[in-house]
Amino acid sequence: MLMVPNKETQLCMSLAGRPGNFGVRFHNHLYEQLGLNFYYKAFTTGDLPAAIGGIRALGIRGCGVSMPFKEACIEWVDEMDASAAAIQSINTIVNTGGHLKAYNTDYIAVEQLLQSRAVPRSEFALRGSGGMAKAVVSAMRDAGFTSGMIIARNEENGRALADACGLRWQAELGEERPPLLVNVTPLGMSGAQSEELSFSEDAIEAAETIFDVVATPAETPLIKAARRLQKRIISGDEVAAIQALEQFVLYTGVRPTNEQFQLAAAFARG
Repeated sequence: MLMVPNKETQLCMSLAGRPGNFGVRFHNHLYEQLGLNFYYKAFTTGDLPAAIGGIRALGIRGCGVSMPFKEACIEWVDEMDASAAAIQSINTIVNTGGHLKAYNTDYIAVEQLLQSRAVPRSEFALRGSGGMAKAVVSAMRDAGFTSGMIIARNEENGRALADACGLRWQAELGEERPPLLVNVTPLGMSGAQSEELSFSEDAIEAAETIFDVVATPAETPLIKAARRLQKRIISGDEVAAIQALEQFVLYTGVRPTNEQFQLAAAFARG
């Protein structure tokens, strides 16, 4: 039964540089299926402090945080859960009576996918150095991926992330051909960079596993190339679904069944 919003409806939202519909469809589908009086809406902002202040002032229950706000949000919340404090990156804010507590469910999603796909603990190259990159590389490190490099044109951020995780930094992949390639940049995302490959065709062909965290579109140029070359694939929409599930639980206190989760994820992708 479709829930009609009313004065008791609890609002949840997301903040992203390039808002998408995955979270909107995922959360609202589950609210409807479970009969919860919640509503979810995606936003972007040019005034982050005011946006976070609005969450607190208006009693918005939860907020998903995406690129490029994952680190910039930190100074505006009241408390950091261990999942966010350990990597200094936020992807979820929960508002309880005006108290904003930050979490990072990206880490959980990446950890689960690496385990479920039995990705070999081989050498890797990860492109990116922002808040999402911190979550991904931290989950990889804690899962036993200890040999790899951070590829980032921003030397300061790239070196800092590499040093924190005991890895190497390089501005470009160059002649390196590691068996695992991970993209944690906007390359391939819907918009101005939608046609760009985050790694060369040659590097993709030499790899065994391709992991792209870009969720929109699900079939990025990198994922399309990997599928064509029959590589092991982890896609961004898979990460988005698992982290959204954990956000849903934090916002509502309700954990859907696996069947309900799978149906919501399929609906969100459609």
